[in-house]
Amino acid sequence: MNHVLLTGANGFVGKVLRTKLCEAGYRVTGTVSSEPLLRDGVDHVRLDIRNAAEVEQVVQQIRPTHVVHLAAISHVPTSFRDPVLTWQTNVMGSLNLLEAVKSHVPEAFVLFASSSEVYGEAFKAGEPLDEGSVCQPMNPYAASKLAAELAFVQYFRQGLRGVIARPFNHIGPGQSPDFVTASFAKQIAEIEQGLQPPVLRVGNLEACRDFLDVRDVCDAYVKLLDLADRPADQRIFNIASGQARKIRELLDELLAQSPASIAVEQDPQRLRPSDIPFAVGDCRRLQASTGWQPAHALGETLGALLNDWREKAATVR
Repeated sequence: MNHVLLTGANGFVGKVLRTKLCEAGYRVTGTVSSEPLLRDGVDHVRLDIRNAAEVEQVVQQIRPTHVVHLAAISHVPTSFRDPVLTWQTNVMGSLNLLEAVKSHVPEAFVLFASSSEVYGEAFKAGEPLDEGSVCQPMNPYAASKLAAELAFVQYFRQGLRGVIARPFNHIGPGQSPDFVTASFAKQIAEIEQGLQPPVLRVGNLEACRDFLDVRDVCDAYVKLLDLADRPADQRIFNIASGQARKIRELLDELLAQSPASIAVEQDPQRLRPSDIPFAVGDCRRLQASTGWQPAHALGETLGALLNDWREKAATVR
């Protein structure tokens, strides 16, 4: 049986992906850095990706056929506050994993989850970007992801098999309120429960982004693993809808799903110093290579996100 080592298995994406991988017939061993442990029957190990000896021991013990590397510091404001932690985790952690795979399972197929953030200033062209677009990262998180990409490319040149994915914004139940749509949903749910005044605090609502359901992103990851059995024509793949949506549209959709009367106010603390007006991806390479298409309507995803926060808010009262 194909055996996937999934780093960051307890994260927002990891929780969805480990289910998708099991459904696709993979055996999965997930790595977790702290509590809570995995409770869904998936094998797991504790791992600090920054500890080279730990990483080597885990890879040597598990001997996976496939590796999906999700573990990262992924919150942009955190990357500004703690760039050292960000670079140690995202770059050195990736190098630790690459070295361990090269030494112990060089035949394994590796998928690295990078980010659309690597394009940075290139988005100022105002059009959907493909994988050939120049990368001009604008924050420490994006820069660390691009540096890790370069490391993966070097190991690919040495014979390691694998791909790099650049997912655009993905949303769904379980996402941290550090991210925009989850922040909206959490505030709406708490307003409905009377846990906060009926004022929703927001950042820049005019920015256009490319949003996907996290389940669609995970489906793309699973399809990319199928490329292990094919010649390596391409190494880097955008995961995107190709559609530009203003953040205001998503907020309006969430507000429309609530019976509460809610005022909206801009909060200067929620404005990002490196914000750009338009960030949309061209995903034709992924579609041509795997046949992937997004399957979940955005309104459905937002409804599930809001209901998830309603359940959490109800337990607070």
